Amino acid sequence: MTLDVWLLVSAVIVIAAVISVRVAHRSGLPSLLLFLGFGLVLGDAGFGIPFADPGLAKDIGFLALAVILAEGGLTTNWSQVRRSVPLALILATVGVAVSILAVAIPVRYLLGVDTITALIIGAVLAPTDAAAVFSVLRRLPLPPRLAGILEAESGFNDAPTVLAVVLLSGTVHASPDLGSFLVETGSELAIGAAVGLAIGPAGAFALRRIALPVSGLYPIAVLGLTLFSYAGGALLHGSGFLAIYLTALVLGNSKLPHRATTRGFAEGMAWLAQIGLFVMLGLLASPMEMSSAIVPGLIAGTVMVVLARPLAVLVSAALGRLLGQGWVSWREQAFLSWAGLRGAIPIVLATIPWAAGVEGSKDIFNEVFVIVIVFTLLQGPTLPWAARLLKVTTPVEAHELEVEAAPLEELNADLLQVSVPPGSRLHGVEIFELRLPRDAQVTLIVRDGRSFVPGETTQIRADDQILLVTTAATRDQVEHRLRAVSRRGKLAGWYGERGLE
Repeated sequence: MTLDVWLLVSAVIVIAAVISVRVAHRSGLPSLLLFLGFGLVLGDAGFGIPFADPGLAKDIGFLALAVILAEGGLTTNWSQVRRSVPLALILATVGVAVSILAVAIPVRYLLGVDTITALIIGAVLAPTDAAAVFSVLRRLPLPPRLAGILEAESGFNDAPTVLAVVLLSGTVHASPDLGSFLVETGSELAIGAAVGLAIGPAGAFALRRIALPVSGLYPIAVLGLTLFSYAGGALLHGSGFLAIYLTALVLGNSKLPHRATTRGFAEGMAWLAQIGLFVMLGLLASPMEMSSAIVPGLIAGTVMVVLARPLAVLVSAALGRLLGQGWVSWREQAFLSWAGLRGAIPIVLATIPWAAGVEGSKDIFNEVFVIVIVFTLLQGPTLPWAARLLKVTTPVEAHELEVEAAPLEELNADLLQVSVPPGSRLHGVEIFELRLPRDAQVTLIVRDGRSFVPGETTQIRADDQILLVTTAATRDQVEHRLRAVSRRGKLAGWYGERGLE
């Protein structure tokens, strides 16, 4: 096909995928199922577009996952997930190990496969999918600690599972050495973490001090830094996935210029990566071969959902309590078990042994494909019902105050754009009651599509857009005061609210 035809087909796919997101949102299904469907229709069973290169699929999948993880880190609120990170890390390491073994041991006998193949199946199914978790769970009113565990786990567990699958795929023709396996895994995770925690702060420092001529360059610079972190970590024989997630997490929670614009750009890129990834995986699959994978896939998937995931959560929660991280109630453990959504990541991981030429790896790919489709259909739409049944939901609260900033370099000042969300206690507060520092001034309010210069007694309303100029020295103080008033009203200081997080 010519370039014009390819562009036309690609544009139609993207537009159809965007429309399908609306359908998926209403039904509660992760959109990945519809995107996979597009790929299947375009492939052998439909329009006949040929694609059967697992090596290329693995490389494209890794790139797409890197972009998706970058978006996950950039849009994660550290203040909300900070308390959940220790438990999430336990789930992403110890929990992953428990899950691999809890799948591999029964599958070894139920499916009659060898030990290494059973371990590969367990490792491929171990990670939860960041895109699936974010798309479904961010619409549920969950307690911050519970939502934080699931979000952080889905960001952290990609790195150890990718390493596990790669190492296991290389031991097919050799005796596995547990000691070497653990040393190599620990080394790669440590290098990836070091790279991410070095590039993230350095990038934030540079972006705060370099005034770029066009606001659209900031999102590009941030995405470039995250991809640099991924590639740097990988070239140093570390975990690129851990590096990119940590870099994005640091950048997303730093006071960068045009932060809201950067998040919007990252979300758009992540959606594009998801669409391309799932369509590509649908193209790679062959529906004609799926029939023989249905029964093994259902067996392995049932073991994963009924045994492996609950056991991983139980062991991780117990270990977390021993380490002083507090107790996770049985209701929360049950929801964590059911909310361990699988998506593109297990399918991408299944291309690793296939590309490495592991015997029976095409069967593993087909079985994982069946598992993802069946159990996403089962778990995704039922999560709101499960949350209500287990009583782990919370009353809907006002969204956190969103502050966007643009640097005014010559004045050594910042222009802040403050969005007042519904439910904010800023509603009804008069400008003088904000008690902002002398170096800060509310210059404009945009309300109902009209803008005006406020006076001292102008009342702020929900859904207002406030433009405020402050010197760089007092910016933190201004943001803290605005957040405090948004949470507790004009007497926030009396109630001890400082708006620090």
